[in-house]
Amino acid sequence: MWIKICGNTTLEDAQLAADCGADAVGFVFAQSPRRVTTGQVREITPLLPAKLEKIGVFVDAECSEIALTVLECGLTGVQLHASFDSGLTLRLRDRFAALPPGREVKILQVLHFGPGFREQLNLLRSSGTADAVLVDSRSARAAGGTGTSFNWSAARKSFVGFSLPMIAAGGLRPENVLEAIQTLRPWGVDVSSGVEAAPGRKDPDRVRAFVAAARGVAQPVKVGS
Repeated sequence: MWIKICGNTTLEDAQLAADCGADAVGFVFAQSPRRVTTGQVREITPLLPAKLEKIGVFVDAECSEIALTVLECGLTGVQLHASFDSGLTLRLRDRFAALPPGREVKILQVLHFGPGFREQLNLLRSSGTADAVLVDSRSARAAGGTGTSFNWSAARKSFVGFSLPMIAAGGLRPENVLEAIQTLRPWGVDVSSGVEAAPGRKDPDRVRAFVAAARGVAQPVKVGS
């Protein structure tokens, strides 16, 4: 199970995710209580384990902005929150192809579960431009990081057997991530607000409990966490 801890704003929190066994950390370069700058992330990523994936989260950003941020911050992946645009992902593929040998950058396309989801999923598959699909919920106030879940039972058929890796996000917490995994059978899971002590700051006990639960290891969450 691939696990990403998103919305990191400090080296301490990103390193915590790595120490707890996460596969990836996310940094939000968009309007959010968890927003970070390229300067902040540029100071953090060189100090993290090489094997830890460093994912930049972008909302309606231009290709040039995304590519420049990847280079400046040493990112290994991008997560695109926007209406699916095969033109953008193709342009990013061209930019990333020019990177030095051995430097690969994954593209995670975010889709929101709801009306038209299946059509968007099929369009994304036929384009062949994304490495994985991250399925999130949407609210009137935010494109992601809403802390609310989508309908897992209704989405199950779309997850099972799909040709691209499917990542579940939105409203996940240590208390419910195992249920989400058992229902959806995703390739990976992504959490942000569900493991926070406050917006942009992680709760170590909740991060540990989330990773343990996603790995199938029972670990109670401490009272007050």
